[in-house]
Amino acid sequence: MPDRRTVDDLTIEDLEQILIVKRREARAERMRRLQEIGRVPVTVLTPSGWAKGDAALPHEDLAAIGPGGGIAVGLDTPDTARQHPFDLEPLAAKKRQKNGRKHPRERRPRTRWGRLRDGLLLILEVGALLGLVAILATSLLNLKSLNAEYAQAGQLLAPTPTPLAGGILPGEHQPPEEMGSVPVHLRGLVEGQGPPGVPIPTPGPEAPTRVVIPAINVDALVVQGDSWEQLKLGVGHHLGSANPGERGNMVLSGHDDIYGEIFRYLDKLELGDEVIIYAGEQPFHYVVTAKQIVEPTEVRVLAETTKPVATLITCYPYMVDTHRIIVIAELQ
Repeated sequence: MPDRRTVDDLTIEDLEQILIVKRREARAERMRRLQEIGRVPVTVLTPSGWAKGDAALPHEDLAAIGPGGGIAVGLDTPDTARQHPFDLEPLAAKKRQKNGRKHPRERRPRTRWGRLRDGLLLILEVGALLGLVAILATSLLNLKSLNAEYAQAGQLLAPTPTPLAGGILPGEHQPPEEMGSVPVHLRGLVEGQGPPGVPIPTPGPEAPTRVVIPAINVDALVVQGDSWEQLKLGVGHHLGSANPGERGNMVLSGHDDIYGEIFRYLDKLELGDEVIIYAGEQPFHYVVTAKQIVEPTEVRVLAETTKPVATLITCYPYMVDTHRIIVIAELQ
């Protein structure tokens, strides 16, 4: 007669027996499927030893719930202690062995093609690294070249003085052969030949007209231009240079040993000496801040400046005239 009690009516012992029966049935079903595919021999453990047959299967009464709610081993029958579970190998592993595949943890021996492929990959990696190094080196060289070109372009764009004939500073002439003699190229004038007509530019309202240097007793007329004929008349104002009081470089030049020797003692000026330059009736006061001796080709002293300065030029040394003396004064 079937048992019609509910789960709540069953005791713990009844539930343990039901669990054991269910596990036996599941175990028997698994064994039957394995036997059908030939994976497990029909061999069971009997009280007298191991024997073949279909009637009996080792049951799975390996664990049962003990009175304390834990797991107890061997609570089914006294014969349970003599039974041993089957050592079954996983089915997937058997299939891999049949197909000739090895365990995934086992490394295959490297073939010739594998070694060749690894070598090619190594060569590609080394080539890529060398290419990257070459690109970096080329970039650095290009950057250095661009910086050099930029520096050269900056020099080309820098303010340059007005070009002179032959690249020589104004005030050039041949010194007299002896004290009181007339230079060879001027002897024609002494013999009565008139000087050629040279137009003198008319000074503008802001152009320099007079220069006064109290320290060396200079009070001279300033004419526009600094060519040979213009310097006969006084101190020459380099055309295109700044006017008195203007921001920039005002260049004034004169002779030291001919035509009145206006700048004869220009080399005697000291730092702090005053130079007064007039534009018409308006005086502008400059103070000497620098003095130097340069070659006649040092036209850089004619370059524009950001401050209002006056550059005074004459030949040096006296009666030799192989160099130029430069006196720079700043507007006060």
